[in-house]
Amino acid sequence: MRTLLIATGNLGKVREITTLMQGLNITLVTPEQLGLKQEVQETGNTYAENAAIKALAFARTARLLTLADDSGLEVEALAGAPGIRSARYSPKPGANDADRRVYLLERLHSCSTPWKAHFHCTVALASFSGKVHFAEGDCFGEIISQERGSNGFGYDPIFFIPELGKTMAELSIEEKNIISHRARAIKSAIPILTEMLSAFPPDM
Repeated sequence: MRTLLIATGNLGKVREITTLMQGLNITLVTPEQLGLKQEVQETGNTYAENAAIKALAFARTARLLTLADDSGLEVEALAGAPGIRSARYSPKPGANDADRRVYLLERLHSCSTPWKAHFHCTVALASFSGKVHFAEGDCFGEIISQERGSNGFGYDPIFFIPELGKTMAELSIEEKNIISHRARAIKSAIPILTEMLSAFPPDM
């Protein structure tokens, strides 16, 4: 059994990743479970840079193979915003997910519909020796003005997927793990992860 550190404190992400990796011969752990209180500043200009910064920082501290992701919502009418600033989009101090959704809809109010958008996710897998590999995933849809659904997190309640007739927040975890940006990135990362685990000793 090998160990993979999931470098996030977001329980929604942990739940999704854990479900996606069921059946693999891997023990998944979080920073909280290891007692790691490390704060990592996301200073990159791209999803890949931010994901790598997080993955490498935690891999070197824990001396474990580490997975980190950076994801964001890109809205066509806003020239790709909020993008890599999705988690920090609202100017309100201490803003939560609901505040960010409200701010996004305020910005879109004067734009014509449909508000086409997509979620993007870049996953970084890092060893403490400094090797990093990447995988990506996207999910396309549009923003709607009324929140729907109580599952998920972030912008999920206002991200509508026309072919399913549901928002991301109306999907079950099983449905989300088929079509979401993170699910697609993680699935692409699994072969890379398997190769990395076979190339390094268990205490990497």
